Amino acid sequence: MKLIISAILAFSLFLSAPPSKVEWLSPKTHDFGEIRHKTEITHHFTFKNTSGTPFVIDNVRTSCGCTAADWQEDPILPDSTASIEITYDAHDLGYFRKYVKVFVSGQRKAEKLYLEGDVVP
Repeated sequence: MKLIISAILAFSLFLSAPPSKVEWLSPKTHDFGEIRHKTEITHHFTFKNTSGTPFVIDNVRTSCGCTAADWQEDPILPDSTASIEITYDAHDLGYFRKYVKVFVSGQRKAEKLYLEGDVVP
């Protein structure tokens, strides 16, 4: 019986997880299309603070060394917008799909963004 109650409690906590503080104004996946080999290309993911309090981007982690991120370190005020700049360095030929995790202060779950494209000679 205790196991069933614990499972129900855990499930209800999962369902009542706080909403994201971030509203993405641009799609969370960006397709570069064809990219020339050995070039760098950049995309800006734009978002809005939908919470009632300021927050900061604590960290942005990329899935590999071929992807770099730059972001605003100052607090982002409620209802204001900001962006995260992601640069991809096209070393390898062929299709790629990379992810970027964005960690927001006071939010447990990271926001996940994706870059994809095809590196051609």
